[in-house]
Amino acid sequence: MNEPTGDHVTPFTPKAFTFLRGIAKHNRKEWFEAHRAEFEREIKQPLASLVEEVDVHLASFAPEIVGSPKKSVFRIHRDVRFSKNKAPYKTHAACWFFHRDAGRGVGTEAAHGGAGFYFHIEPGKSFCGGGIWMPPRSAVNKIRQALTDDLDGFEEIVKGRAFRRRFGDLDTDGMLTRLPRGFAADHPAEAWLRYQSFTAFAELTPEDVTSATLPKTLATHFKAMTPFVRWLNTALGLGSAARR
Repeated sequence: MNEPTGDHVTPFTPKAFTFLRGIAKHNRKEWFEAHRAEFEREIKQPLASLVEEVDVHLASFAPEIVGSPKKSVFRIHRDVRFSKNKAPYKTHAACWFFHRDAGRGVGTEAAHGGAGFYFHIEPGKSFCGGGIWMPPRSAVNKIRQALTDDLDGFEEIVKGRAFRRRFGDLDTDGMLTRLPRGFAADHPAEAWLRYQSFTAFAELTPEDVTSATLPKTLATHFKAMTPFVRWLNTALGLGSAARR
């Protein structure tokens, strides 16, 4: 297996943030087409390069999680079919490292998705993290069952000092105000059963993002998050691997 070297990484530069600020201000097709070369050079190419390099790191500590420049990188185009906001482009760029036995989709429509790792670049809001975001009900039910069966194992991870120091609390996006049906009010896992997403994040500075060591920085965060991601994937019936 090849070791990550960083020699072939195309790093982000401050011009990446310049482009993203521009698309936020001029979110229309004419502006994007006039700046397409800038998008390719400052966003698309560095993101694809980053995915390749991080994938090599993942092989050493979470071989079941993979990255692909074609499958991991999210499109810059927004899906506006069901949105009141008809702006055609996202104002950030991102990529997703996913379980090799699961689909690469995320969100409520990702019927076969699993937990994985995420990177997000946006002016003033760059971060990395992982878990599973707003999965379909079938996946949420499996995770809730796992919380009932292995609450101690879950809390040992998310309440651990090292995890909390690096990632803080789990994100409360979409959290229910009441317990879901079928669970008693005094259930030992009451606090966690109201979650509909199971994700955690670490902020990244502009200096982190534009450093040639970004792949290594992400790998360090992702390695620390691996027990959390593996617990979720185990709940979903997705196994870990010792090697590729």
